[in-house]
Amino acid sequence: MMCIFNLLSSNCLYIMKKLGRRNKMEDLKIYQLNKTILCIDLKSFYASVECVLRGLDPFKTPLVVADKSRGGGSIVLAVSPYLKSLGVPSRCRIFELPEDLNIIYAKPQMQTYLEYSASVIGVYLDFISEADLYVYSIDEAFLDLTSYLAYYKKTDIELAEEILNTITSKLGLTATCGIGPNMIMSKLSMDIEAKKNPNNIAKWNYDDIKDHLWPVTPLSKMWGIGHRMESHLNKLGLFTIGDIANYPKEKLKRRFGVLGEELWYHTHGIDLSEIKDKYKLRTKPKSFGSGQVLFRDYSETEIMTIILEMVDDVTRRLRIAKKRAQTISLSIGYTKSVAGGFSRQVTLEQPTSSEATIYQTCQDLFDMYYEGYPIRTVGVHLSKLTDSKVYQYSLFEDAHQLEKEYQLHMTMDKIKHKFGKNSVIRLSSEQEHATAKQRNKQIGGHHV
Repeated sequence: MMCIFNLLSSNCLYIMKKLGRRNKMEDLKIYQLNKTILCIDLKSFYASVECVLRGLDPFKTPLVVADKSRGGGSIVLAVSPYLKSLGVPSRCRIFELPEDLNIIYAKPQMQTYLEYSASVIGVYLDFISEADLYVYSIDEAFLDLTSYLAYYKKTDIELAEEILNTITSKLGLTATCGIGPNMIMSKLSMDIEAKKNPNNIAKWNYDDIKDHLWPVTPLSKMWGIGHRMESHLNKLGLFTIGDIANYPKEKLKRRFGVLGEELWYHTHGIDLSEIKDKYKLRTKPKSFGSGQVLFRDYSETEIMTIILEMVDDVTRRLRIAKKRAQTISLSIGYTKSVAGGFSRQVTLEQPTSSEATIYQTCQDLFDMYYEGYPIRTVGVHLSKLTDSKVYQYSLFEDAHQLEKEYQLHMTMDKIKHKFGKNSVIRLSSEQEHATAKQRNKQIGGHHV
């Protein structure tokens, strides 16, 4: 053990003090997670691309990406860094924009933005292998530089500067970068500090958490906390990130489930995610999902019926494939006049095929992140699948009840297979706003 602990940095020992003792294997996994992870975000991506195409400086140009032909109620997708510096929000409607700035309107060109995004990814791959790259979104990515610093004979900041400079010289785009020992810390350092620094780079280690992260308020400034969850946390008397970090982890878990526990770890800068694991999931997708665009705006109460119907559908496919899922994702898109929404996921401690467990998890995600707007799109996704033939029940699960539920649904699956999906449906699916009966008559979204 001495040889192992000699490898631990003071940063990791800081975590040990904060967490207290647990089993040695869990401690070791946390202590060894001290890598060099970059989180890079392309600044005002859509608007910056439009400025580059016009030969304009995005830091001096009042440009917005929006389709003006649709009228003043049209949503603005992005504004240039110049407009951001004047306090113009990146998401608003055209009629809310200042009238005295001679604003240039650029109609959205999604294919062009995708091409630029692919070019940026090409820059990343000039420095690292694909296995060490996780593309988080069209304008954001994580890079694991742990094994490259010795090769390039550069510090993490020097290599980050070279990557950002290459993006600018080749594509004319400006990027910000956070550096940390894991994915969450690189993301937080970028969001909270890098965008304020002259070189657009910020580096955090575990010792920086108390001074840099804990004072942050309001809570929604931290990645992963939406306005609805912020409201729930405020009711507990938690108003700064430090308040959450110093709140009992067990109480957060009882109140918010696995999400509460994960949040507590994140406020301490702890994240066990591995880029290589995410890369494997991306290159070998194994998942079940269901999504739909609703024919009208749905309320908070109505959407729960739809989510339940979708959980019925994806868990049926899960059972047929003899799989269990450990990661549950819920995506909600708001009405066009509002735009936005959320897509969140949680990884359970145990993989499951339980309809009740998966639906409750979706309810928890919805309750934490929903902001009260009318809903137009919804999606439920199950991933991180395991074979259901081999399953180790935890001490907290009622094995008899779970097996009884499983056998009941398997019987219903057989009836549906023989007599049609609408032969057995929930009573809630008889409601006027339900969609399952109609969707069961379709193939690929079209009537047969």
